[in-house]
Amino acid sequence: MQRLPQRFRLKPLAAVAIALWALPTLASAQVFDQPDTNFQGGVYPSTPLIVPGSDVEFVGRGFTPGQTVVLSRGTTALNDTPYTADDEGNFNATITLPEDAVPGRHPLVMVAETPYAASIVELKISPEIALSGDDAFDVVDAALPAGLYQSAYSSESNALFVTRAVGRPPVTQSGLLKLDPDTLEVVAEATPEEVPGFDDERVFAVYGVGVDDTNGHVWVTNTRENTVAVYSQEDLSLVKQFEPGTVPHARDVIVDSQRGKVYASATGDNHLTVFDAATLEKTGEIEIDSDVRGEQFTPMSLTLDEASGRLFTVSIATPEAVVIDTESDSVEKIIPLTNASRASGVAFDAENNQLLIVSQGSDNLLYVDVDSGEIHHDVPVGAGPLNVAFDTETGLAYISNRASGTIAVLDRDGELVANLDGGTFPNHVHADGRGHVFAVNKARGEDDPEGDHVRRLQPVNP
Repeated sequence: MQRLPQRFRLKPLAAVAIALWALPTLASAQVFDQPDTNFQGGVYPSTPLIVPGSDVEFVGRGFTPGQTVVLSRGTTALNDTPYTADDEGNFNATITLPEDAVPGRHPLVMVAETPYAASIVELKISPEIALSGDDAFDVVDAALPAGLYQSAYSSESNALFVTRAVGRPPVTQSGLLKLDPDTLEVVAEATPEEVPGFDDERVFAVYGVGVDDTNGHVWVTNTRENTVAVYSQEDLSLVKQFEPGTVPHARDVIVDSQRGKVYASATGDNHLTVFDAATLEKTGEIEIDSDVRGEQFTPMSLTLDEASGRLFTVSIATPEAVVIDTESDSVEKIIPLTNASRASGVAFDAENNQLLIVSQGSDNLLYVDVDSGEIHHDVPVGAGPLNVAFDTETGLAYISNRASGTIAVLDRDGELVANLDGGTFPNHVHADGRGHVFAVNKARGEDDPEGDHVRRLQPVNP
């Protein structure tokens, strides 16, 4: 393969047909020929982790057979000869990024000819951050049953509750685990009930988790069934299974013990669902209207400041965060975010009155002042950051970078303290309020020794 200096380098796969191509000019016979009136073609990068210097596989689908395709970054064509769609309208190709490619979201121009069409293809190049600081942290690691999603610590029970669900719908393997937080040993596990009305043995698989120490409950989200459930902390017996459809694509759940309320984020809609923690009844919904014209606020992670009665969440569909008043269960304010693409994780630093927000699409952590909306720091943390936890004991933020397999640790000044090995697909981080952070990750498949682990992280000299 010929390597091209200081720009994207391409090597078409053997299956790709090559055709001669030249940019149209005003001198050509017909510049504005018949465009593709039913264009269905699309190009997307299929490589999970894209960093400077890496090979990026591109997949083209839905083109007219024989249609030629050129990708450009600005005015620079990235392939010297075009890709040609095969008899099924498909093509594959590989781009080798230069070592000095700058991380970020790069809009590429895709131009098809015979017939003509054009569109924008986003290429996200993630920062490559070396592992560091492992000697500054005490890490205890244990393998758990497959399919880990989230964890939550109960100070009342001195137990760590972990959810797991394996595979895509219909999900038949799922469980709520109760762990000893010191040894990380599983002391109990509950299997969710089967979903009525189906003969495929699907269960109310559990994903998000939150603890209610006042009533001795564990709340979980049944994301695939669009609902939530409540279990006993003591023996993991089912207390209440809510009906499917109660919370559309329920993601996170969090308990406000002071006010006796429970909140679940409806990622399949634009609202939070509210429950009474004592009666276990749904009491209402908090609709969140986006300030972005024509777009929908889609809530993801939840974090709560019980002292001030404020609940926070971020939108994966729009660059926004929201402040909820839990006394009135109403929207207090929408905070616009700069450089937040597909925001998913949020934590709160009460001492500095700022939100910590991580975004999968922009690979960064934002430190956002709640009152002014000012962004104090914008820090690259790794590829695909999914969740963030803030440890009030040390003032450190922990970020689970799902695509890069790392757990980044940053201080209040936005400085990287450590970048720890998180195993395969770090999925969630949770601070227990005692100086520990628990991290769970997911396996790549059945034979992945680095997947489905729980880690307890603690600075050696906090």
